Amino acid sequence: MNHPPTIETERLVLRPFQISDAPRVKELAGAYEIYKTTLNIPHPYEDGMAERWISTHAAKFYGGDGVDLAITLKADGLLIGAVGLGASPRHNRAELGYWNGVPYWSNGYCTEAAIAMIRYGFRAMNYHKITCTHMECNPASGRVMQKAGMHKEGTLVDHVIKDGEYHTMIVYGTLKDEEGASTQDHSST
Repeated sequence: MNHPPTIETERLVLRPFQISDAPRVKELAGAYEIYKTTLNIPHPYEDGMAERWISTHAAKFYGGDGVDLAITLKADGLLIGAVGLGASPRHNRAELGYWNGVPYWSNGYCTEAAIAMIRYGFRAMNYHKITCTHMECNPASGRVMQKAGMHKEGTLVDHVIKDGEYHTMIVYGTLKDEEGASTQDHSST
């Protein structure tokens, strides 16, 4: 791979982030609802955090550690979220991650982006396996994983601590040879 990809789906364009996206990332990722349903997005989302995060993307991609892309609406280019793959090269697998701004929930955008990233991970990056986890208190994220063709692999009871409370994590995964109808013909790279 020479450059981070731009991936088009029916309604979305997944593209590399630009520093100019930082104010929009702060606005969307800074919502308390995003913080409550994710493990690694801070709250409050302070000035400079988005710029620092975006500035890590090139080294991550060129170092073989994965890819992070902006989820934008094809119709008008509006940034609505993020999707990415964090690579584990030693084991030829990656972990899928995503978030969408609250105003864009329940529209199928995360599922569409997840399907496109899984397809990219298998076809362009040649990963053998892609996994994804969600907090048990966020079943909507599990539905995204199911709709993207992933299978529940397990439950990690009281696996993480957030805000002083233990949270159970649900693990999903899919193998390259399982890439089925749910990931076909929904995107092109």
